[in-house]
Amino acid sequence: MTGRASGDASGSADQNAWAAVPARLRANGLRWTPQRRLLLEVLAGTSGHVTGVELVERCRELDPGVIPSTVYRTLDVLEELGVVRHAHGVDGREEFHILPATDHGHLYCTNCHGAWEVGADEAGPLLKAIERTRGFRVQLSHLSIAGLCQACGESSAG
Repeated sequence: MTGRASGDASGSADQNAWAAVPARLRANGLRWTPQRRLLLEVLAGTSGHVTGVELVERCRELDPGVIPSTVYRTLDVLEELGVVRHAHGVDGREEFHILPATDHGHLYCTNCHGAWEVGADEAGPLLKAIERTRGFRVQLSHLSIAGLCQACGESSAG
């Protein structure tokens, strides 16, 4: 589930979100540094999901001196600003959702390794049942369910 190049109809809204980040950082008493600028350039060219390792690699392609800890600290700050949101895949690796519009969980096929997003409308009944029976409130953005997709399930049944 890696990011893809941006280029959809929401491009101008995305550009506005990225353009506002330097002022939002300064308003929170943080500096607008060359390293943060570089990470924002990389993030602005990405949509969907991306791992921290992938972001470090992309930043290092532009500046080999990039330090991973700086990337991760900046991601933490950007998450506080709502620009990215982190989640964990079924394999435990951390993924970042770029400019998340809505919360969603993920389904992962253990056979073909496909991945699909599950929105609140679809996951809602499950989340409500867990809360009702266990008193536990699930954070949808951290929900990852492993299993077999329809195609793999059908092929393994025969």
